[in-house]
Amino acid sequence: MRSLTFVVGTGRSGSTALSRVLSTHPDVLSLNELFASVSHPLAASGEVLTGAEFWGLLSAPNPVFDAMTRSGVPLPEFLYTRRPGRYAADTTGIPALSLMVLPHLADDPDALLDALATEVTGWPARPVPAQWRALFDALAARTGGAHAAVERSGYSTGAIPWLRRGFPEARFVHLVRDGPDCALSMSRHPGYRMITQMREITERCGVATPAELTPQQVAGLPPHLAGLLEDPFDPALVLRRRLPVTRFGALWSELVVEAEEHLAAVPEEDRTTLGYEGLLDAPREELARLARFVGVDPLPGWLTVGAALLDGTGRRGSSLALPPSELRALRESCAAGTRAVGGVDGVRRPG
Repeated sequence: MRSLTFVVGTGRSGSTALSRVLSTHPDVLSLNELFASVSHPLAASGEVLTGAEFWGLLSAPNPVFDAMTRSGVPLPEFLYTRRPGRYAADTTGIPALSLMVLPHLADDPDALLDALATEVTGWPARPVPAQWRALFDALAARTGGAHAAVERSGYSTGAIPWLRRGFPEARFVHLVRDGPDCALSMSRHPGYRMITQMREITERCGVATPAELTPQQVAGLPPHLAGLLEDPFDPALVLRRRLPVTRFGALWSELVVEAEEHLAAVPEEDRTTLGYEGLLDAPREELARLARFVGVDPLPGWLTVGAALLDGTGRRGSSLALPPSELRALRESCAAGTRAVGGVDGVRRPG
């Protein structure tokens, strides 16, 4: 049976580069942002779906991601929009599977989507986790990765409990980056700027998700928040609003603590932590450890390619350029998360 591993974390921690490295291993099926792309609640359920119903989840556009693209702020992780095919956010919508997953695996994501559609829609009814496993098999048959599947999504710490329920055999890698550096990167990323403001909206209105907002609640929001709920919205609301970096430090800390709490319930042999800075400092050693953990051989040629891909990708110590008072406040906002992962290479302890 193919091994299954989930790389989880806050995002902005080198995870996209790690997916690229994993994709070059001949025995790894690298699933890039799969569960970040397919956001429908049924995707995380144990309900029984036919193949056609399951395909509906995979092929339906992600409404938030399409709205960001229509508004002129596509995320840098959106691979399909860089080499667009026959789908577009402002006309057909971009199938969820096509946005980041399939372009990571194939030069012609539209052709791969068509091939999968023909196969998946003919599958029998079965629980959603079984459909996911069948999808992994179908992707591996077409693209390689016969021995191990590794799914990696940013901002994925909250998914750990349902991933464990759906895939009890899975292993977990917690990818961690130095808190202040990661938070500073978040503060400059349109996706995380959107996330923090959407969280502000839901907290103000006392709802769990923006989908629960009533027209009255939306009408009561200040213009800079209400405008984000329009489609398209003014990109300046995401890109230009001044947001304190400490807000992102608190988000990083919250997510890291959440991940550590969830992973504490995973058997020790089925979980590990990978430090971003340690990966940059000793790429061959850390990639070899990762390969063995996910169940493949650390091939010498792959280690060489992986080390080359990681070389120069890191921006370590970027937060040290902040004014001293701002850096102190940022470190304080990251303190709980830093304590939670204080033993990871490169993660600074508070103080």
